[in-house]
Amino acid sequence: MRPETLARALRRYDRAPHLVFWETTKACSLACRHCRASAQTRALPGELSTQEGFEFIEQLADIDGATPILILTGGDCFARPDLDTMIAYARERGIRVGVSPSVTEQLTRERLARLYEMGVRSISLSLDGSGPQSHDGIRGIVGHFDQTVEAILMTRDLGFRVQVNTTVMERNATELADVATLLVSLGVPIWEVFFLVGVGRGIDVREISPQDAEDICHFLVDVTRWGLTVRTVEAPFFRRVQAERAATGDGNPSEHFDLGPLYSTLRARLGDQPPAVVRATPSHSLATGDGRGVVFVGYDGAVHASGFLPIELGNVRETSIGEIYATNELLTALRSGELSGACAECRFRQLCGGSRARAYARSGRVLGEDPLCVKSEWAQRQRLRIR
Repeated sequence: MRPETLARALRRYDRAPHLVFWETTKACSLACRHCRASAQTRALPGELSTQEGFEFIEQLADIDGATPILILTGGDCFARPDLDTMIAYARERGIRVGVSPSVTEQLTRERLARLYEMGVRSISLSLDGSGPQSHDGIRGIVGHFDQTVEAILMTRDLGFRVQVNTTVMERNATELADVATLLVSLGVPIWEVFFLVGVGRGIDVREISPQDAEDICHFLVDVTRWGLTVRTVEAPFFRRVQAERAATGDGNPSEHFDLGPLYSTLRARLGDQPPAVVRATPSHSLATGDGRGVVFVGYDGAVHASGFLPIELGNVRETSIGEIYATNELLTALRSGELSGACAECRFRQLCGGSRARAYARSGRVLGEDPLCVKSEWAQRQRLRIR
C-alpha cells in the first residue's frame, strides 16, 4: 500500500468505521471447537429486539463520512428469525450488507436467492480443513465438510461474491496449501485467514508459533499468484510481510528471510506453477485493525473493538455507534497508535499495528506488542530459549 493511500485510509478510519460486524444472535446449531462467540443452541436473553435493530441501523446510516458496510454474523445469523427484515431495512437506508452464516439446514438455496434479490452480494462461509477428517473434527459434525463444499458451490452459482474463512491453529496449519488448492478449484475469489486468538472456546485450542505465523504469511503472499485475494484477521503483520516481499522482488523468499520448515512444506504442496487459466491477483488488504476501521457490536448491543477483544466500550442501546467509535478513549488510542513494546518501535506500526486482541489475551495489555509477530520481544525470547 502506497504511503499516501495508507494516510488517506487512516484519516478516514478516524471519522468512521469501514466495517461494522453485528453479532445478531448467539444461537447456532454447530459446536465449533474454536468458536469466538461460545455460541449456544438457543438465543441468549438480552438480544437486540427488532425495533432496537432498526434503531441501530439508523445509527449506522447517520454516521458522518462514508457509510460503513454492515456484516451480519453470529452465532449463526440465519438463526435470527427477523434477519430478512433487518436486511431489508438496512438496504432501504442505503447500507451495503454482507452475511456470514453457519452451514446448517437453514442455509438453503431458496433463502439465499431471496437475499440476493434483496441486494445482498457478499457472503462468507467457513472451511477449516482440506477434508472431512480435519474440518469435521473442528466443526463437531460428521459430514459438515461435504455440506460446506456444496454451500460454497451453491452461493457461487447464485452470483454471490464468496469469501471463505479459515481459522489457523496448530492442528490444521500444514493443510493450508491443500485448502488453497481446493478453493481455487471451487472458483472462490477471496480467502480470509483467521489467526486464532485464545478467546471463547478457542482458549482451549493450541495456537501456532510466531515462526509458523511468519512462514504462513510468506506462503499466503505466494498464494495470490494462484488467483486468490488473500486477507487476514488478527494477523496484520501479513501486511508487513507483503511490503517486505515487494521490496525484494519475485525471487525465492528463503534467500532473503529467515523462514522455517512450515514454509517449505506449504510451498512444496502448493506446486511450482500457478494454473495457466488463473489470473494472478494482487496481494492487498485494507490497513484496518481492531478498532481501526473495524468495530464489533455484540448480540446485546455492547460495542467492542473487535469480536476477539472482550472489552465493552459502550452500548448502542444508550449511545450511537458513531459517537462511540469517534470518541471512545481506547478506540482513539488504538487509531493513534499509542502502542508499547516492539510494536511501538516497528517501522510498520501504521501499516500493521499488531493484533490488539491477541496482545490483550496474552498479557492483559491492549496496547502491548503482538506476541505472534516474530519481531515481538516475546517471540525473540522464545527463540533464544529454543536455541
